[in-house]
Amino acid sequence: MSTFRSAVVRTPGGPDSIEIIDVPEADPGSGQVRVAIAAAAVNPVDLALAAGVFHDLGLVDQPDHTGLGWDFAGTVAATGPDVDLPVGSRVAGLVAGFDRDFGTYAEQLVVPAKDIALVPDGLTLPVAATVPLNSLAAAQLVDLLGDGGGRSLLVTGAAGAVGGYVIPLAQDRGWRVTGLARAADEEFVRDLGAGFVTEQTPGWDAVADGAALQDQAVAMVRDGGRFVGVQPGAAPAEERGITVRVVVAQPDGARLAPLLTATANGRLPARVHAVVPLEQAAEAHRAVAKGGVRGKYVLAP
Repeated sequence: MSTFRSAVVRTPGGPDSIEIIDVPEADPGSGQVRVAIAAAAVNPVDLALAAGVFHDLGLVDQPDHTGLGWDFAGTVAATGPDVDLPVGSRVAGLVAGFDRDFGTYAEQLVVPAKDIALVPDGLTLPVAATVPLNSLAAAQLVDLLGDGGGRSLLVTGAAGAVGGYVIPLAQDRGWRVTGLARAADEEFVRDLGAGFVTEQTPGWDAVADGAALQDQAVAMVRDGGRFVGVQPGAAPAEERGITVRVVVAQPDGARLAPLLTATANGRLPARVHAVVPLEQAAEAHRAVAKGGVRGKYVLAP
């Protein structure tokens, strides 16, 4: 039986609990493709999963091991029935949910064809791998915000992975956007066309909480305003008539395609900090946990 390598966690306990194991290769079924993964992005949600956060919330119930990784880029290696995507196509995509024994930290992956999108020419696979989770989360977050009509929106973590996408996407929907970030990130935020602040101030019509400040961010929303958070299963309490929503990124190949195109043409930011081998997943987690990294660690199986 053919096997491939995959990074998993059996008993979560941080980076030291990450193992590389061999798992059986699976053939794609109807509407599915098998992707040879070239790159998988390391995201904060992966660190939380390895630490057991989602196990503790009761969102994971795997008898043996839990797979790591949400977004990926690679080439189509095999297709099932009812798929018209040619083998060899460069694609990117997202797998969602916490309760699964597979993830994108792996040499290959079987996914629904509808969940992936073609990677445009001019976009490398390592860069493409950084796009799906955060761009789809940002797009779906902006959907929850709705049309801005010139109202004010504060984006916390504005120089971060999700915040950097929220800014241009929210501007497209008519929001007057200001980014909250560290002083060192002012140029990045202003280059996206947003205003910039370093201090938390109240009175905003809406807050997109890319930094997961939670209650601190709710406090910055005016009475009757809107808050959208990024921590699944951890919505702050509604108060002062504020509408509270939390985005949970979902795979959507049709939605992802224009986001990849916007990344290729420079409309959306994409930053790769380093590409490291799959075997260095634990080291990458430790580096991300230290903070201060602008750009993604990307694993190359």
